[in-house]
Amino acid sequence: CHNKCVFCFIDQMPPGMRETLYFKDDDSRLSFLQGNYVTLTNMDDEEIDRLIKMRVSPINISVHTTNPDLRVLMLKNKNASKIYEIMKKFSDNNISMNCQIVLCKGYNDKDELDRTLNDLANLYPAVESVSVVPVGLTAFREGLCQLKAFNAKDSYEVINQINEWQEELLEELGTRFVYLSDEFYINAKLPIPKADEYEGFPQIENGVGLLSSLLDEFGTAIEHLNKKNVKRTVSVVTGTLVFEHINDLCKKLEMEVSGLKVNVYKVKNEFFGGGVNVSGLIVGQDIINQLSGCELGEEVFISSSMLKADEDIFLDDVTLSELSQKLGANVVPVDNDGFDFVEKITGLSVEF
Repeated sequence: CHNKCVFCFIDQMPPGMRETLYFKDDDSRLSFLQGNYVTLTNMDDEEIDRLIKMRVSPINISVHTTNPDLRVLMLKNKNASKIYEIMKKFSDNNISMNCQIVLCKGYNDKDELDRTLNDLANLYPAVESVSVVPVGLTAFREGLCQLKAFNAKDSYEVINQINEWQEELLEELGTRFVYLSDEFYINAKLPIPKADEYEGFPQIENGVGLLSSLLDEFGTAIEHLNKKNVKRTVSVVTGTLVFEHINDLCKKLEMEVSGLKVNVYKVKNEFFGGGVNVSGLIVGQDIINQLSGCELGEEVFISSSMLKADEDIFLDDVTLSELSQKLGANVVPVDNDGFDFVEKITGLSVEF
């Protein structure tokens, strides 16, 4: 990747981590194969034509803005201005796209966000969906562009703006089209939208709608849980962002299952610092430092998103087995799945 994006998370990584975590990847093949989002700035016309010829679809695109000058400014790449021209070409050749906007205060928000959404909606149905996520800021931003996190007021304004777009597009196109990440609703202290408002969760791989999906599946799982009395104490580890939601779910489980005790531990992200509060970026050493000496019970449950996709290892190279050894309890990953959540924590089965 030849970009120098103002919001790049890799530029904000702590020193001393494994080498692969500093590799900037903007490979369109991984967009198709693994759902990665790419900027298309690192491709020439021949490569764009090859994607069309090979019928590579859908393509997940990090758009951020359709304003050519602003996109060059945000991505620090002169080729960034061509994005809408390329997307029109994809649309004309029936290549479908999903889009992402990393929202940065003072850059691509407010009127610029309206402009971008209007442009992208004009490419529907080739552009199938758009996600809007807030910029992630760690404590390691020395020498980088000054950016500010979205506070409660900012988040409330973004939600209102997107709600207006969803209402308009639902009427015009038959789809809400654009979806916000959970952080905005939690920061604004507003309810998470219902599952049907995400229309099949087209952006869930991008972390959009994860909590709504979990809550929806949890409700169904509770209804079909093979309830028995148990004698079981377990613990759940979560980030600060979703702590209240996860704690509420665990309290409901305790009410449903006699003899179940669930300790829910909120782990602050000291490793990355800044405003990082999502569960997926919690590292092993933070769990060890903050949970050592706590009542843990028979098992400790963590989100599987904390681990590398193909290996039981955290971002700080602590392994799952090392964590279990340090805590003196078996640590078990749980998928972002309400059924998996209920079954693993209760030790009971969900039966239909």
